[in-house]
Amino acid sequence: MKTAVYTGSFDPVTTGHLDLIQRASKLFDKVIVCVLNNSEKKSSLFSVDERVIMLKDAVSDLTNIEVDSDQGLVIDYVKKKNADVIIRGLRQISDFEAELQMAQANRT
Repeated sequence: MKTAVYTGSFDPVTTGHLDLIQRASKLFDKVIVCVLNNSEKKSSLFSVDERVIMLKDAVSDLTNIEVDSDQGLVIDYVKKKNADVIIRGLRQISDFEAELQMAQANRT
């Protein structure tokens, strides 16, 4: 069984986020969408609990999606959940470079 983790602030959840979740739900047996609580970010539009509720509502029709929250490092969360894959969204080419560096650090 292949498990993927998709993390983010989801503040708020967007159609782009939902598109990625829907696509991932077709590729993996289980997709865990994890709302990260970034304590360094001073202001959020919605609380973590509100974001979790909004995401659960938005993906309620997808049976292999789990919504969770965490405040630690993504790689620690992925290990805790025994996930195989981390899903990331790219908006522009500069995102790719940053994500590649992060992926290499996580792999190490």
